[in-house]
Amino acid sequence: MDAEQARRTLTEERHRLVELGAFNQEQKPEPAVQQEGAMGQHPGDYGTEVEEFMDAEAMEDLTARQVTEIDEALARIEDGSWGRCVVCGRDIDAERLEARPQAERCREHQEELERSSR
Repeated sequence: MDAEQARRTLTEERHRLVELGAFNQEQKPEPAVQQEGAMGQHPGDYGTEVEEFMDAEAMEDLTARQVTEIDEALARIEDGSWGRCVVCGRDIDAERLEARPQAERCREHQEELERSSR
């Protein structure tokens, strides 16, 4: 994948994610507020509402992180550093860039990062 193809792919994916984020924002349930007393909400219903709200929050965070990664990759395309590892400067292999054009690390350094995050 060359930089121009990556730019098109990343731009399309960014647009899709922004639309998804807007849709999720529109569909996001209100935070659940548990009411107490005999006429209050059943605990199971409250739990379901809390779970739905937390899922929506997680999706919002994930979408925002993905858009940020894409924006950073587009900036690397602009400055000419796209396709090179931000850690060691070596070229990122074509297979990895094809699967994940926003990749900023070679496989070795990405695996190292993931091991240290555990």
